[in-house]
Amino acid sequence: MDITTHPLKLTVVIASNRTGRFGPTVADWFLSRARLRTDLAVDVVDLAEVELPTALSYDPPPAVREVLGQVTPRLDSADAFVVLTPEYNHSFPAALKNLIDWHYGQWQAKPVAFVSYGGISGGLRAVEQLRQVFAELHAVTVRDTVSFHNAHGHFDEDGTHKDPEAPDGAAKVMLDQLVWWGLALREAKTVRPYGG
Repeated sequence: MDITTHPLKLTVVIASNRTGRFGPTVADWFLSRARLRTDLAVDVVDLAEVELPTALSYDPPPAVREVLGQVTPRLDSADAFVVLTPEYNHSFPAALKNLIDWHYGQWQAKPVAFVSYGGISGGLRAVEQLRQVFAELHAVTVRDTVSFHNAHGHFDEDGTHKDPEAPDGAAKVMLDQLVWWGLALREAKTVRPYGG
């Protein structure tokens, strides 16, 4: 396999699991851009479809292992991640923290980028907190993000972005950075295992 031309396995995590959430609208917009790229193979983990228990355990019962078996291999095989998150009470959703905490090695030495949405801050306070969490897990967060302040106002009733030029450009810059880091880290791990 040519490490520089084989597409990166990108897992997009849709972080909100609330009823009536706006996440799918933002996700559809973002995924339509990401899936145009030939350097990415995209998978989606939607936390509204994953019911991990909130009580962590070093020896999870069979029902929990079954749920983990549907998610963990997908995170494990990913070369890179995009976390698509709203901002709830100046932070990120509990369902996302739960997913992160059930996993450790799956994030190590991999790049993570962010698409956020919310009120006036556009979800950026959630992103800044997530940078700290992912640093603890030995992941590399890319600098540029895509964020939507007052997100509902940017999309029409059909979920089409009303003025896509700026967010399309932001998504390209972010994904370019993510691919650079993803290739660099994937190549480095073929030379020597990560010692986290």
